[in-house]
Amino acid sequence: MTTEMASLSPSSVGPATFFRGLAWTLSLTISVASLLLPALWNGFALVFFDTGGYVRRVLEMDLSTGRSLFYGLFLWVSSFAWWSFYGPILVQVLASVWLIHLMLRCHNLPAGPWMTALFCMGLTLSTGIAWSASQLIPDALVPLVVLALWLLGFRLQRLAPFERAGLIAIALLSLLSHMSGLALAMGLLVVTVVARLVVLRRGFSLSVNWMLPAVVVTAALVLMPMLHLFLVGKATYTPGSTVIIFGRLVQAGIAQRWLAEHCPVPGIKLCGLQERIPRTGDEFLWGENSAFRDLGEWSGAADAELGYLSKMCLKTYPVAVAWTALQATAEQLVMVKTGDQLADHHDDTINVFSNLLPPHVARAFNAARQQQGGLTQPMVDAVSRVHVPVAHLSLFGLLLVVGWGLRSGRHDLAAAALFMLFALLGNAFICGALSNPHDRYQSRMVWLAPLVVGMATVCWWQLRARKQPS
Repeated sequence: MTTEMASLSPSSVGPATFFRGLAWTLSLTISVASLLLPALWNGFALVFFDTGGYVRRVLEMDLSTGRSLFYGLFLWVSSFAWWSFYGPILVQVLASVWLIHLMLRCHNLPAGPWMTALFCMGLTLSTGIAWSASQLIPDALVPLVVLALWLLGFRLQRLAPFERAGLIAIALLSLLSHMSGLALAMGLLVVTVVARLVVLRRGFSLSVNWMLPAVVVTAALVLMPMLHLFLVGKATYTPGSTVIIFGRLVQAGIAQRWLAEHCPVPGIKLCGLQERIPRTGDEFLWGENSAFRDLGEWSGAADAELGYLSKMCLKTYPVAVAWTALQATAEQLVMVKTGDQLADHHDDTINVFSNLLPPHVARAFNAARQQQGGLTQPMVDAVSRVHVPVAHLSLFGLLLVVGWGLRSGRHDLAAAALFMLFALLGNAFICGALSNPHDRYQSRMVWLAPLVVGMATVCWWQLRARKQPS
């Protein structure tokens, strides 16, 4: 809620206040409905393979590879203890709408009810934002931390105290909910510090505050192990990086190469299982006949061996590791299809929602179109035929905005475009080079590009209109 929205108190009187309040009510309804459209059509929040794992974290109160306990707790709180799963996605959508509005307002662009609704509807039609925000996974929160860090670092003076508090809360929720978001935030903090130095040196008309973003990122780094210790007795971060990185080395063929050239090695079980190491990282991590199953899968028993092998691969083939990481980053940057794997059969999630949650939730979940086969791959492919070219053009558009912003004196928009470009590149590296490229990893983020390109287009139109003779 912005300062303008907050002024609409019940004690306010007069027709102007009434119509302004009505306009904001309609705007919020349209904006929220737009971003909830996939879930409303589905009849239930969209789910993914990982969704059941987040719910299990709360039911079992323990840690598991790649499944944040904090996002599970968010689901529990926002669903009112598993009463309605529209709660979590409504929070995700409201946070998205609010940040879109703040981005407009804090850059001196039209940010009233109709422009806010127009941007939300435009992003829904042209990007995968609604498909991400309507899912019960923390992907929708990752781009929000990017916007929060931008506003706290570069537009701080335009924010009211309660707005700063809200942005900090959203950022912390995102950082605690996904390790990739935490890694991305650490990189963006470095970008913010460098931006501060460049602004001081070149004298750009831009105010940069790195201290508050640094406090937020540091707080997340400290809070995660402390809260884990309090909740489950383990002072650690969400586990999983060792296994995921080794999966990427399998994808690149580097792990197989090292084993072929160095086995047998004492204590390395994979030496005797080389014929059962698949060619892709996904098959290694999830395949029924993968050697990973013999190592204990996700129980943590394989972490020491896979961590050792990852280090040896990096030490033995540093050039190959670096080159394949660069290739994976480039591949991930352009993999932006909407609805990645949403049409698949999500066995564990179906089991959790059908058997471990209240009966009314199970009934609603199983009656949803996604579980009834109504959400098909051709459907999401059709959506991607619009979203993919928009994403690719918008990535190029960010570079144009940087140049235009510097020439026109809109250093704030030039910096915003550059910041979003670094965020998208960072996300592509974290998810592509350290894991394996998947469309959903970049699709969840790429709507930031058309958002900033759209903002620059509105600004360009305003400047053009002012120059025309009356």
